[in-house]
Amino acid sequence: MESRPGTPRLLRELNDRAALDLLVARGPLTRAQIGAHTGLSKVTASQLLARLEERGLVEVVGEQAGGRGPNAALYSVVPDAAYVAGLSVGPEGVTAGVADITGSVAAQVTVDPNNGGDPVKSVHNAVVKAARSAKVALRKLTVLVIGTPGVVDPGTGDVQFAFDLPHWHEGVLSALRHDLRRPVVIENDVNLAALAERAYGVAREHEDFALMWLDRGIGLSVMLGGRLIRGRFGGAGEIGYLPVPGAPLPLGTARRAPMDGEEGVTESTSWGIPALAGGYGSLVGADAVRDLAHRHGITGATAVECVREAAGDETRGGDFLDELAVRISYGVTSVNIVLDPGLVVLSGELGRAGGRPLAERIERAVGRLSPTRPTVAVTEIDGNPVLRGALHAALEQARDEVFST
Repeated sequence: MESRPGTPRLLRELNDRAALDLLVARGPLTRAQIGAHTGLSKVTASQLLARLEERGLVEVVGEQAGGRGPNAALYSVVPDAAYVAGLSVGPEGVTAGVADITGSVAAQVTVDPNNGGDPVKSVHNAVVKAARSAKVALRKLTVLVIGTPGVVDPGTGDVQFAFDLPHWHEGVLSALRHDLRRPVVIENDVNLAALAERAYGVAREHEDFALMWLDRGIGLSVMLGGRLIRGRFGGAGEIGYLPVPGAPLPLGTARRAPMDGEEGVTESTSWGIPALAGGYGSLVGADAVRDLAHRHGITGATAVECVREAAGDETRGGDFLDELAVRISYGVTSVNIVLDPGLVVLSGELGRAGGRPLAERIERAVGRLSPTRPTVAVTEIDGNPVLRGALHAALEQARDEVFST
């Protein structure tokens, strides 16, 4: 009689995956420690480790002295069992990182956009340079995840629109997969920043939170129940177009093909979003923030410099921060009233520059406008949060593939 699903083979697979995830998170560990964390007997743990060694996924990396008897072998995941690449794409260049299956970053490089904006050439050059720096063959990259600004269709995974990356459009995903001959995933950059915050940052203990991206552009990512909310067309989080007090309405900003039975939306089969002439982004974008700072006597050359200067000297910059916090609070309040995430994380260079002085002012302003008052926190991700999120997403996918094979 044939065996039924959910029998010893399935249990072995579940135990193997649990042990591998444990070793990635806490390793190296002894057989006894693996058994203690997973609840497996010594015999079962030994059989499990033998299987994983045979598959080339774990190896002995040392010994741990105990009491009586021989030292216990320490096991760890084999780092080069697989590699992944993560990329952060912007108008000023492409940053690529390569990490092994344990999450250790082997190389990170930045390539200037010197290929006329051609996304395939830019990404190809960045991946090749990063792989070469990491001494990893391209064929060993299990998956690549690319973070890009703009709208990514959640159904096709393709870029629909990226305002300051005009060459990134529908068809790019297929072209990249054909060129690299590897699995490629494209994700909105702010969504990847939220994944990084959930895995490594201030939102580690939170299933529900919103991340407000304040940089050269404005964006929002929402995670509920541990899941990113992308929306039907991938436009969830394009908060720059939110109508707010003190700014013109962002009229005529989106065009798409009509759905079945829908009339009157016929100009384009994809998003066609012009530069923001109104809405939330016109109040809290970098140019608007710099202009506001200059009116308050804060004279930094860039918005980031102005915000950092004000946060470092609240006696002189407090009035500017107060007004900026009120502007930012319009968007945060809208999200809070609709979704009540409990936590809002400030990210991006402007959010990081404002730090706690800005976060505290936003929290108070939202509390005055909203029936509930979320915690407003500052990102705890060092370096490039989009790249960090891209590598994390790539590792999650690679581990599913490699550990479950």
